[in-house]
Amino acid sequence: MWGFEWIRSRLTGTTTVPMREAAGSTVDLEEEGFRRLTGDSKRDLSPLTQKRMQDLAVYLWQTNLIARRLIELPIAYLLAEGVAVTVDDEDAQSWIDAFWRDPINRMDIKLEKKVRELALYGEQFYPAFVNEVNGHVRLGYLDPGMVETIVLDPDNVEQPIGVVTRKDSKGIARRFKVIINGPEDVFTERTQEIRKSFTDGDCFYFQINALSNQARGTSDMLGQMDWLDAYDSALFGELDRWQFMRAFVYDVTLKNATPEEVKQRAKEIKVPSPGSVRVHNEAEDWKTVAPDLGSYESANSARLFRNHIIGGATIPEHWFGGGGDVNRATASEMGEPTFKVFSMRQATIGYILEEICTYVIRQRLRILFGATPEQSNHAEDYRPRAEWPEMTIRDTTAYASALQQVIIGCGVAIDRGLLSEETAVSIIAQVAERLGLEIDPKDELERAQKDAARRREYEDVPDFPDDPADSGSSEGGETGQGGESGTA
Repeated sequence: MWGFEWIRSRLTGTTTVPMREAAGSTVDLEEEGFRRLTGDSKRDLSPLTQKRMQDLAVYLWQTNLIARRLIELPIAYLLAEGVAVTVDDEDAQSWIDAFWRDPINRMDIKLEKKVRELALYGEQFYPAFVNEVNGHVRLGYLDPGMVETIVLDPDNVEQPIGVVTRKDSKGIARRFKVIINGPEDVFTERTQEIRKSFTDGDCFYFQINALSNQARGTSDMLGQMDWLDAYDSALFGELDRWQFMRAFVYDVTLKNATPEEVKQRAKEIKVPSPGSVRVHNEAEDWKTVAPDLGSYESANSARLFRNHIIGGATIPEHWFGGGGDVNRATASEMGEPTFKVFSMRQATIGYILEEICTYVIRQRLRILFGATPEQSNHAEDYRPRAEWPEMTIRDTTAYASALQQVIIGCGVAIDRGLLSEETAVSIIAQVAERLGLEIDPKDELERAQKDAARRREYEDVPDFPDDPADSGSSEGGETGQGGESGTA
């Protein structure tokens, strides 16, 4: 082809410019800026797998008894007694109360749903809307299944900075800026530029069950999903086997009968109805035959797989109706790891509430008083605290006995010069903490010494004699009364 064109150009004296078909690719400079400094993480699930995980978690929670228990049991221990968010400043407390009881926020009702969905989805997204007149905050809700991408800080893979949703029916994807309770200059300049491109509002993003370089959280049931489904299928199989075990057939033996006689009798015979009477001679023998499918091995297998599932969630067997070889003492000890796991989740929920309420206070301070993020972050009186009641009722018998023995032992050690008073109070405080009482050893020792000094001063005060006037008056009174009585 090119040889023919060269010959023609030589003969005609013209030069032909070769034509090429237009081709190319689009370079998205904006997305290029999102490239992480440490490289893309391979530890996140693919978007399709992430969506399927969330859908399966909801399906299992709705249909699988153990799956529902795995989610609802921690929620009951965390929220059954409620939670309070408090702050020292009275105005700030009123702002939090207004946010908490807002007819849209309704945190007293919605908090249970938020904690449940955090466990199911592994992440939560709350767009925030601020009243620019008074600073009041309301929270929205973004379905985790609608999230396409979590954009991470290119200079710090641990920090999410933006949320990009899937495209809607009009082909539009929304871009939310992840809320942080601090000034924008905590990020590098290029990260600040990237955050400016998220123009569809501000959004809280919280995740659980994730590593530092994972952009998305994962469900509490991710590891148990296949096992839960298999266990459910096995139980349905056991139900079918149970139906077969209830079935039986009549086995009829005809003695010395020819094949023709057997066929003829089979045509004539009828299955007896319950309660009927069957009469036959010695040539005919009737008996029932039931399948022997066995149940012992099935029960052991079911227990094995159930314990595998609930053990992965750090929940003891006797909490799921399987008593096993458990008595009261061992049951109490087996619950300790579970409560530790629940306490960790409680701390996470408390952090989430404190972050949200900090944002609520910052927006009020910004709108009402023009406070900067630096000013609001350094005000101790404006720092909210999530306060939780006791998760379980304490068995104080053992701790009370231990406290008494520790006090006696510390007293003996102090008398013999083996222990200082402050150290002794510290030891006593550690045991008292088990009873739910927090003691500052240094302050407590100072107060105890002051109380002891006041008691000594009171004991050293001499007894004063009775007032003679009071004594004489008393005698005179008695004499006067007696005289009057005699005269009478």
